[in-house]
Amino acid sequence: MRASLTIKYGLILALSVVGLAACGGDMDDLDQYINEVKAKPGGRIEPLPEITPYEVYTYTADVRGARSPFVPDTPQATGVSGGTRPDPDRSREYLESFPLDTLGMVGTLYIDETMYGLIQTADGLIHRVIPGNYMGQNDGRITDISESEIALVEIISDGIGGYIERDAAVGLSD
Repeated sequence: MRASLTIKYGLILALSVVGLAACGGDMDDLDQYINEVKAKPGGRIEPLPEITPYEVYTYTADVRGARSPFVPDTPQATGVSGGTRPDPDRSREYLESFPLDTLGMVGTLYIDETMYGLIQTADGLIHRVIPGNYMGQNDGRITDISESEIALVEIISDGIGGYIERDAAVGLSD
């Protein structure tokens, strides 16, 4: 049994030596390439661009009657005092549960004299819409349907307590 272990270890040692010897093959072409690269003159490094110093600006609020950028506009300018607001009592339509960017227009459909827009949701279902329907999560009311897009007006927060209307569209998907 000892002899078989000695033979196995001897065989493993012999194969290791042969394997390592194979790694040290002819590398003349590699040495020649390295010598050629080292013989080439070094390139010129471009200097760094000159950095212009930061110019300090001191803000004064009374410059030519301009308003301060650190104070919000007056409520009349943002629409807080009246006008545009989402209707909290309106019952929500099914397509209002989807973000507008997940909806895609896939075509139009004429039934009698009415043109419907065809909207596909992320789950693959297709829904018919007409002007006056709502879709998207920002109270988007459909204003127009054409062969290439469905136009709507969304009511979004202006960030300081009021709301503004923003035009949006869902284009025909490819």
